[in-house]
Amino acid sequence: MGTQQQHQLEQDDQLEYQRDHHASEAGLVQGLRKDDLELEALDPKKKTKYEEEEEEEKENLGLEEDLSVERIFEKQTVPSWKEQLTVRAFFISLVLSVLFSVIVMKLNLTTGIIPSLNVSAGLLGFFFVRTWTKFLDRCGLLKQPFTRQENTVIQTCVVASSGIAFSGGFGSYLFGMSARIAQQSADRSTRDIKEPGLLWFIGFLFVVSFLGLFSVVPLRKIMIIDFKLTYPSGTATAHLINSFHTPQGAKLAKKQVKELGKFFSFSFLWGFFQWFYTAGSDCGFASFPTLGLKAYQNQFFFDFSATYVGVGMICPYIVNISVLLGGILSWGLMWPLIENRSGDWYSKELSPKSMNGLQGYKVFIAIAMILGDGLYNFLKVLSRTLIALQSQLRAKDVNNILPIEDQVSPAVTSALSYDDQRRTQLFLKDQIPAWFAVGGYVAIAAVSIATVPHIFPQLKWYYILVIYLFAPALAFCNAYGCGLTDWSLASTYGKVAIFMIGAWAGSAHGGVLAGLAACGVMMNIVSTASDLTQDFKTGYLTLASPRSMFVSQVIGTAMGCVISPCVFWLFYKAFTDLGTPKSAYPAPFAVVYRNMAILGVEGFKSLPKHCLLLCAVFFGAAILTNVIKDCIGKKRARFVPLPMAMAIPFYLGSYFAIDMCIGSLIVFLWERVNKAKADAFVPAVASGLICGDGVWTLPASILALAGVKPPICMRFLSRAENDRVTTFLTGKAKG
Repeated sequence: MGTQQQHQLEQDDQLEYQRDHHASEAGLVQGLRKDDLELEALDPKKKTKYEEEEEEEKENLGLEEDLSVERIFEKQTVPSWKEQLTVRAFFISLVLSVLFSVIVMKLNLTTGIIPSLNVSAGLLGFFFVRTWTKFLDRCGLLKQPFTRQENTVIQTCVVASSGIAFSGGFGSYLFGMSARIAQQSADRSTRDIKEPGLLWFIGFLFVVSFLGLFSVVPLRKIMIIDFKLTYPSGTATAHLINSFHTPQGAKLAKKQVKELGKFFSFSFLWGFFQWFYTAGSDCGFASFPTLGLKAYQNQFFFDFSATYVGVGMICPYIVNISVLLGGILSWGLMWPLIENRSGDWYSKELSPKSMNGLQGYKVFIAIAMILGDGLYNFLKVLSRTLIALQSQLRAKDVNNILPIEDQVSPAVTSALSYDDQRRTQLFLKDQIPAWFAVGGYVAIAAVSIATVPHIFPQLKWYYILVIYLFAPALAFCNAYGCGLTDWSLASTYGKVAIFMIGAWAGSAHGGVLAGLAACGVMMNIVSTASDLTQDFKTGYLTLASPRSMFVSQVIGTAMGCVISPCVFWLFYKAFTDLGTPKSAYPAPFAVVYRNMAILGVEGFKSLPKHCLLLCAVFFGAAILTNVIKDCIGKKRARFVPLPMAMAIPFYLGSYFAIDMCIGSLIVFLWERVNKAKADAFVPAVASGLICGDGVWTLPASILALAGVKPPICMRFLSRAENDRVTTFLTGKAKG
């Protein structure tokens, strides 16, 4: 996605697996263009041929193309960078930004699994503007046609804006500062807290979210032209946008939007229908004990969530299976066994929410797995980055020379070389001056150093100065590594900042708050840096100007700095139990991040009995699992579970894992029946399910704020409990 939805799992390596879904979509569109076939005309023999082409497309994604894309668009005039930035593009971006921010916020506050929504952003942007321009054209009022460059601007702006809903920390470090989360943490302290506030949220995001953009602007030519980094998500997004603007691609996009709209309506109406039965806690379809009451008590049930069925359809099989395995291992085996040790390992009198009891094992073992997986991938990507960087700096191969002005170019004979010539010429045309990037970084850093300590007095100005001195190098490493592997390690850099700044500040000087705030500063810088370079890659392949990409990213980020806090504030005010374990929005990573900060400041003394040993075992197991995964080859590695995904249900349970696995089952059966249609329409159907349920959250929040309550509570009881309730009610009626 110009920006891979910051994600995506809260986890760093989900992006690698989402890449194949984008490649599949791009491969399908390319195949349709090459054969000039309607999707319905694909018979079994043709489908076999298509599958071969799709595999070839996946292997060559970002490296070579069978057709010269730029020859298809050769007769189209490329608009100037100012013409690419249209009022209609930013109006559509604003509407879609609100929609996607609500969706990402809902996912962020429930499980933290954020699927890629860039396909939806590009597709809906294409549909809305194309519909508007067709209407104006029929009226004779169309002044500027809709181009792929404008489509790229919309997609970039939307993903930059909605990405703030994730990297802004509303479900992690920012919300982790609140008293509500502190009461669930290891120290239960009321010292290091800062309650949520709309104005300081917006102010903080504005002073920390733009630095990453300026830090990598001077390196755009090195990343895209000299090193030829693939940025698989950015490349796949460019393939999609290019294909949408061909006749066959437009036909496919129209069908995809139709399917998206159909399932959007179903999901919205299903959410509305469910609302009527949720008059109290543990009421409604979301509390349906589909696997029995005992399984329900251990968080094993299907909660009829259209959102997570859709998420499961987008996420790869291994992600969904890993989440389910994590739930079985924790809630099915470990927690019942540890609960039997109550009175020995921890006091029976402790509250179920106490971090000195069972809750402590749930949180800290999950943290150990997250840190083990994050540390391994951080070191792996960093080492690959340094090795590849050293190799490319030493390489002097003349074949790597690209046609740049005032430079002798090698002989050009292939279609690929023509495409690169065209793209390189336009990519280097609209330069962003280095002095502008450096001056912007210094100016914003100075404002941030002066401002942030007023928001967080515990985060001293010299802590921020140190972060900003190292940030450009770390931003480069993250952007370069993302270009190689499609992994953004933004959250890992944020966790490093938690431990380093938290330990530096110390417990007596608000180290917990300082660490969480430093996490936000670091995470926003390295995240936006990799996002912008992804956008530059997308713009390079669609002939969108680097200037228009930069401006679009800046405007999108500014939108996100206002929209995301407002969306969170709506959730926070509408759902008074937000952030508590039993609520519809438990915000699990807020507790995790706060406990990471406590661990960094206070050390291991906050852990309950034998918890450190179990944490060490699962930390090592996470690293060992990754080592095995990297050693057995790609074909067998896809069957190895992901430790980061397994860690999520350790705290939350498996209810959403069952939803996601049902989504995987739907995709599996669909591919068996008709793989071509499945590849084309799975992202659209899944996006419709997610978007519809996400949009229903807005009216549900407004109803809650207005004090309108559902009329019915649908609750499930065992036969014995039902008999007691019936006897009580009957006796009361007789009396």
